[in-house]
Amino acid sequence: MPLEPYRRGATWWAKGRVEYLGKPITDYYRNSTGASEEAGAWAWCRDEEERRINEHLLGANKTLSFAEAVMLYPANNKTATYLIPITEKWGSKKLSSIAPKDVRQLARELYPNASTDTWTRQVITPVRSVINNFRDGDSGDLFHVKGFSKQDRLKQDKRRGKKSRVKKEPGSWEWLLKFRQHAGQRHAALALTMFVTGARISQAISMHPKLHCRLDEGQICIPGAKGHDDRWLDIPKELVDELKALPVLYPRGAERKAENLRLFGFADRSSPRKGWAKACEDAKIPFIPFHAAGRHGFGQEMNIRQSVDEKAAGAFGGWADTALMKRTYTHAEEVSGKVHEAFYRGLKEAEKLTRIKLASGGKSYKPRTEAKKK
Repeated sequence: MPLEPYRRGATWWAKGRVEYLGKPITDYYRNSTGASEEAGAWAWCRDEEERRINEHLLGANKTLSFAEAVMLYPANNKTATYLIPITEKWGSKKLSSIAPKDVRQLARELYPNASTDTWTRQVITPVRSVINNFRDGDSGDLFHVKGFSKQDRLKQDKRRGKKSRVKKEPGSWEWLLKFRQHAGQRHAALALTMFVTGARISQAISMHPKLHCRLDEGQICIPGAKGHDDRWLDIPKELVDELKALPVLYPRGAERKAENLRLFGFADRSSPRKGWAKACEDAKIPFIPFHAAGRHGFGQEMNIRQSVDEKAAGAFGGWADTALMKRTYTHAEEVSGKVHEAFYRGLKEAEKLTRIKLASGGKSYKPRTEAKKK
């Protein structure tokens, strides 16, 4: 088992073995940490584990650098892209010398004109993941970096002259119908698929015409994402007909193998962007990005416009947390009209109960005064 502290008299000791990738790399420990508090003993265990893993990987006289830690981290393609400039800057920096404030400062240096959300996504999260992958701190201390506050965000937005977290305009049937009038066959079918299923663009693009379609049964499979399994959905007949009519295509640059076929024929999530933007321009409608048009549009349509049971909408659209769906994927619409309607509805009820009019003949209502005393 990994090193863990236990109390022995007035001091804390450590027991266990140092492990790497689930295998012990040292003999069994039963050593005094010299600490009088449990927190100090845990710190001793983590330092000892880091030192012994360094020795195991690199030899007794070397400390792991950030670049070497990156090589140990199983990054996906997107995270790997974020790690390139970080490693170019910090490659030789010793892992043990990195402090949380250094990570926040690096974000500012690498992306001076970016938003604080970009700093978090492209610097803080990758660095934290690399370090914690090395520490493997399931039973000990993880590397934490304090994020940027609301004040930091507003200050950075002001400095760069651009507002972050701009409100997304969700897709709608009206927008979708106009879009499809000017879109190509694949773009039109892609937009409809995302809007009626809540699929993300990456999920839709990866769909295979055989593996993810049972069109004779009126079903398609939305590939799993973000910890969720694949989900088979019944889809409208109109979408079934459109998907059946799509030509069988290989993405550009893909080897002509059956497993490389894609339902919509696009190579990656950015491939439909040019045609998508042109359809919006030709239709003279606002440009709504994939995610807002599809997943946000589905959430808005189900929860706000049609008032579908949130459990049903969440299950169909692939949200395990319906609170997240309602918090993030629904948006205020026709705000003034709805508020004014509620205002007058309440006013009419009050006027009926009190028999007092707020206004008469376009003139402001004047409360009746008491009769003058004789």
